[in-house]
Amino acid sequence: MSENNNDFQEKVENDQDSAKNPKEQGGPKKVKIICDAKTERNWAMFCHLSALSCFLGVPFGNVLGPLILWLVKKDELPVVDVEGKEALNFQLSMTIYTMVAFMLCFFLIGFLLVFPIIIANLVLVIVAAIKASNGEHYEYPFTIRFIK
Repeated sequence: MSENNNDFQEKVENDQDSAKNPKEQGGPKKVKIICDAKTERNWAMFCHLSALSCFLGVPFGNVLGPLILWLVKKDELPVVDVEGKEALNFQLSMTIYTMVAFMLCFFLIGFLLVFPIIIANLVLVIVAAIKASNGEHYEYPFTIRFIK
């Protein structure tokens, strides 16, 4: 299949059994929507970028964004299944690390950890989104694999 500029390509298939079954003659044709590689890469990129919604003020948006996109698209796009799990696992890990760092602020060491964790989250999400956009798989460092 040649890649074109359309995000979706419709392929119409005639039911081969319609000639055998008179009930189905003249019936509706099956329409199958096929996603091209660009669409899959874009959805995978959005899985990573949706984690940045926490920086826009959405509480736990770093977890909810990838979770929602992964749940919606995992069955129809295999790349989104893989990248969505990766993004979700990383954001769950970063949420735990950030909460622990905030608790350690009572002992003053947490102040040294909070900002590097936030900056690392921002930078690694952007790197992963770029890799996903290029069709490459990116494994986040320091990730606890909650979802396999």
